[in-house]
Amino acid sequence: MSPPLLKLGAVLSTMAMISNWMSQTLPSLVGLNITRITTSDTLTQISPKEGWQVYSSAQDPDGRCICTVVAPEQNLCSRDAKSRQLRQLLEKVQNMSQSIEVLNLRTQRDFQYVLKMETQMKGLKAKFRQIEDDRKTLMTKHFQELKEKMDELLPLIPVLEQYKTDAKLITQFKEEIRNLSTVLTGIQEEIGAYDYEELHQRVVNLETRLRDCMKKLTCGKLMKITGPITVKISGTRFGAWMTDPLASEKNNRVWYMDSYTNNKIVREYKSIADFVSGAESRTYNLPFKWAGTNHVVYNGSLYFNKYQSNIIIKYSFDTGRVLAQRSLEYAGFHNVYPYTWGGFSDIDLMADEIGLWAVYATNQNAGNIVISQLNQDTLEVLKSWSTGYPKRSAGESFMICGTLYVTNSHLTGAKVYYSYSTKTSTYEYTDIPFHNQYFHISMLDYNARDRALYAWNNGHQVLFNVTLFHVIKTEDDT
Repeated sequence: MSPPLLKLGAVLSTMAMISNWMSQTLPSLVGLNITRITTSDTLTQISPKEGWQVYSSAQDPDGRCICTVVAPEQNLCSRDAKSRQLRQLLEKVQNMSQSIEVLNLRTQRDFQYVLKMETQMKGLKAKFRQIEDDRKTLMTKHFQELKEKMDELLPLIPVLEQYKTDAKLITQFKEEIRNLSTVLTGIQEEIGAYDYEELHQRVVNLETRLRDCMKKLTCGKLMKITGPITVKISGTRFGAWMTDPLASEKNNRVWYMDSYTNNKIVREYKSIADFVSGAESRTYNLPFKWAGTNHVVYNGSLYFNKYQSNIIIKYSFDTGRVLAQRSLEYAGFHNVYPYTWGGFSDIDLMADEIGLWAVYATNQNAGNIVISQLNQDTLEVLKSWSTGYPKRSAGESFMICGTLYVTNSHLTGAKVYYSYSTKTSTYEYTDIPFHNQYFHISMLDYNARDRALYAWNNGHQVLFNVTLFHVIKTEDDT
């Protein structure tokens, strides 16, 4: 039973109790100890001792009891007591009437509420009936809406997973920053703000002095080769890869030329990272095939030996055109004077801190190595030096600061065995080992910007670090 119905039941029960109480208590309060009510007009004796008599009793149309009562002889004391009881009874009835009136108002209000609830329940019953009838349609519609929502949310799952990962990283970063902040705070407290500024200024001054010192350094002499660092595995056993030593720090393009002959395709990558991942940025189709693997990129142009000739080609990457070509006089070509591994490596083009060079051999020099400095624009030979080292006995060679360094083999156990200085026109035998990890080197060139050797080692593109010995210039040096 709902709360309003409970209230209505309580009201009716309370009213029945009040009626019962009045019918039983009221006569005793006025001195009627025995009550017998009938529907006839006969006389009924009530409480003879008190002298009250009821001559007739009946019910009106509303069901109320109507009596005729004859009072006894007047007695002052008895009247006063009865009057007092009657007043008390009237007060109680008045109080009870007020309570019943309040209860009636509440009952009427609750009854209206029950009527309203009945209307709402009938409406809900109709709605439930309609929902029951349309259940299948609604379920299909709601299911489709939920599916669409889930389809929209599905892409968020990996994002949330990444957020969880990032949240962990951020927590770690916060902890590291907190630790670092603590350390820095301790340092600052230890040395003081003024001391820190002074220390910073000393560091700046030291950097300036180091730059000035670097400007005074003469070209270095090779002392040690360390590595290799394997950058990538790609291509055939023979090939070349390089960067431009004159490029700016932000320009880290890589060029890649696979095989030593019968090829004209040069692949370009924007960075070492792109080169490793294979994200090629551009492809160049050269007008001529190249010979060997001893090409060089210098100041935005590619220098290479034209296939089956001693002609040197200068090709611009920016314009896609040949800017210059020139025959290298008397230079052997097409495996006449190659390095020990062959591969049409007769003419080796290279660059260092001083400029552009060509290393080759001639019949006039009995097949020994000739070093020529070239004009980078016209390819004209500026000056040449004849050495006594047989070209066919050399594994590879490279230039550092105007000195040619020659290895004794392209196989395992190779070392830098010979050097020739173009500054002094003198040579010496050296013993600088390096690790030929993949057993067959077909390209070895120095990059002055990176201070490293680029190598193609049996299908592996590797780097070697070099250690140079520098001498500081004096004012007397020119």
